[in-house]
Amino acid sequence: MPALGNEIDEQLATTLTEELLRLEVLQPKNIRDTLHAYQMAKRCNEKRVMYEAVRWGERGARLNSISPGIIVTPLAIDEFNGPRGDFYKNMFAKCPAHRPGTADEVANVAELLMSDKGAFITGSDFLIDGGATAAYYYGALKPKGE
Repeated sequence: MPALGNEIDEQLATTLTEELLRLEVLQPKNIRDTLHAYQMAKRCNEKRVMYEAVRWGERGARLNSISPGIIVTPLAIDEFNGPRGDFYKNMFAKCPAHRPGTADEVANVAELLMSDKGAFITGSDFLIDGGATAAYYYGALKPKGE
């Protein structure tokens, strides 16, 4: 998803939770499809983590988020073998890791973030997707004509 600009990022970060859905950018007429809605939700989460890390930092806490890609779970296995299976197989073949992730790999990042080794990490979102997002921007998964 392309950049939204500083004004919209600020709104997504700072608007009270109960008022978020009143923002113009989040009105149904401005959401193209379910993928776009998902991308907006992820962007909002990233910005809110940054914003809230400042507030929680004043209390001595750290705040981060983890954004896993496709992780092997019973539901994911059903997806791999279902109607969208070819989509997933193509994505795995063309992303740098060449496979889906595991729950243990996500847990390893969570462990780092919650340990003393992660004491200087706050206000960050960790994308754990085997490089799939990178491949959509700069690799074999990049949509044609972009």
